[in-house]
Amino acid sequence: MQEEKENPNLHYWGNASEEDHYKSHGVKGSTSFYTSPRGLSLFTRSWLPLSNPPPHRGIIFMIHGYGNDISWTFQSTPIFLAQMGFACFALDLEGHGRSEGLRAFVPNVDAVVQDCLSFFNSIKQDPQYHGLPCFLFGESMGGAICLLIHFADPKGFDGAILVAPMYLVAKSVKVEEKVIIAEKNPMRYRGKPRLGTVLELLRVTDQLSQQLSKVSIPFIVLHGSADVVTDPNVSKALYEEAKSEDKTIKIYDGMMHSLLFGETDENIEIVCKDILSWLEERCKG
Repeated sequence: MQEEKENPNLHYWGNASEEDHYKSHGVKGSTSFYTSPRGLSLFTRSWLPLSNPPPHRGIIFMIHGYGNDISWTFQSTPIFLAQMGFACFALDLEGHGRSEGLRAFVPNVDAVVQDCLSFFNSIKQDPQYHGLPCFLFGESMGGAICLLIHFADPKGFDGAILVAPMYLVAKSVKVEEKVIIAEKNPMRYRGKPRLGTVLELLRVTDQLSQQLSKVSIPFIVLHGSADVVTDPNVSKALYEEAKSEDKTIKIYDGMMHSLLFGETDENIEIVCKDILSWLEERCKG
């Protein structure tokens, strides 16, 4: 509590405690550390419906983008999805947020994929989630990692939500006031992309571009037409080339990279409704 008094910008929503903020939105949040099979300590969060017992409709495993973390503006999406009855889980990737590793250094994306798979599988083993549909959710670099997780475990997930997938670095936020909020994130990486990370991500994105036809998971890919961080044409290529029988694409005219926080509230509502509608259609029964 003392920390909150000294720092009124402790959270992107202001100085309300996490517990109070979650409760006001009908959500229960928790944090923990998970030790991956390679011994890394990774910071994790969950966002669950507050009602007891919670009426879980499905599980969503979420992956943030490069330089980001799960404790700031990223939270707005899992809070919304938990309000809608979904159990949401995420972890700070190696070198990001509160997880172990050199800041923003991702020397081996394949190892990060295995970290994610191990954590997600540990959640699946909880009896309260048995039988529920499981979805991947990834933003930007997280979208690329979702596809790599799918390749590593082709039958492990029932669908994927890919928000502006792939990777580059440029301006992503349309609403200037929200730039200020995003920049106040105390854990956000503000330095130049590390060379080793850039080379690794170039390797991975090149690899993925050659394997789009192997994607078989049901998915929805969402992209802004004005995105200058990741190329909406890559999402179009994914939609056209993937062998998935169940695939959906949404290209939002004039929207930029940060579809779920940096846009106007009206635009964010449109994107959230499209994601929710897609999820609900695949959770019937």
